[in-house]
Amino acid sequence: MALPAEPTLDHLVYGVTDLPAAVERIADATGVAPVEGGRHLGRGTRNFLAGFTPTAYLEIIALDAEHPTAAGTAVPFGVDRLREDRLIAWAVHPSGAAAAAAESRRLGADHGDLRGMSRLTTSGATLDWRLALAEPDAAGALPWGGVAPFIIDWGATRHPAADLPRLRLAGFMLVTPDVTALRQLLGAVGATSDPPPSMVAGPAGLRAIIAGPRGELEL
Repeated sequence: MALPAEPTLDHLVYGVTDLPAAVERIADATGVAPVEGGRHLGRGTRNFLAGFTPTAYLEIIALDAEHPTAAGTAVPFGVDRLREDRLIAWAVHPSGAAAAAAESRRLGADHGDLRGMSRLTTSGATLDWRLALAEPDAAGALPWGGVAPFIIDWGATRHPAADLPRLRLAGFMLVTPDVTALRQLLGAVGATSDPPPSMVAGPAGLRAIIAGPRGELEL
C-alpha cells in the first residue's frame, strides 16, 4: 500500500490509574490543559483529550468509578489492569479502514472487524464511530504489545480533535521485538504520523514526547 500524503495517526492512548492527577501533570508540564471528552457507557471508562492536529489527539483514559463496566464486557485496553500510567495503544484512520483491518489480520495483528462504537460527550451528545480493536488477552495485552495500531473510521462524524486545546507531538517511538515485521505492517495498513515513528528493537512498548508552551513531557 502506498503511504498516504497526510499522516493517518488518529490518537495515542495513554492509560492512567488516577485521571485527575494525570491531567494535572500534563497541564503543569506543558502548559496545555486537556479537556474532558466523555464516558464510554457500559465499557467502564472515561477520558480527557488534547489535540495534536485537527485530526489527531492524545486520549487520557481511566476507569470510570461512577459508571462501571456492563456484565460480560471487557474494559477497553485492559485499563483495569494498569499498575502505572503508560502509553498502551495507538489508532490510525486510513482511507480504507476495512481493507486496513484485513491487512493487519493477514500480517498477524488481528484487531477483528470494524464495529460501531459511541461515547457520551460532556454536552450530552453521542459521538459515533467504527473501529477494529482487539480485546486484551488474559494478560491484558493487545496485539503485538500495543505497537500494532488499531483502525478507526469516523465516517460522517466531525473529528473530535478539531476543537481541542493543542499540544505538539515532539517524538513518537515504537519498541518491538521485530522491527522488520512492524515496518511491514505499518506500510500495509498505511500507518503514518508526524513526526514519523522511530522503531527500535526491544520488549514491546510505546513512547512519546508531548510539548506545549511551558515545556515537554515524556509519556
